[in-house]
Amino acid sequence: MKKLKHRWNIESNFQLFIILLVFSLNGSLSLFFAKPILTFFGITIETLNPILFWVLRILIVFIVYQFLLVALGALFGQYKFFWNFEKKMLSRLGLKKLLNN
Repeated sequence: MKKLKHRWNIESNFQLFIILLVFSLNGSLSLFFAKPILTFFGITIETLNPILFWVLRILIVFIVYQFLLVALGALFGQYKFFWNFEKKMLSRLGLKKLLNN
């Protein structure tokens, strides 16, 4: 835990707990919200090629994850940490142009 706290520049165990809680909630909620979004657009595994369906579902989960990460981080008082984390992640994916530093 000390290495993780040092890597993320975190001082307290409570802050580390909150950050790990946000990551776990975010993953679950991203999966939860992906299904209704696809259903809204009429995309189900029965109406679409299964391979294409799963590619679209993963893409939707990825997009929802990005938005929820910052939103949940803000709700839990860790906006600055998660915004910096998001910028770093998108930069590594080559999407730095989407961000205004």
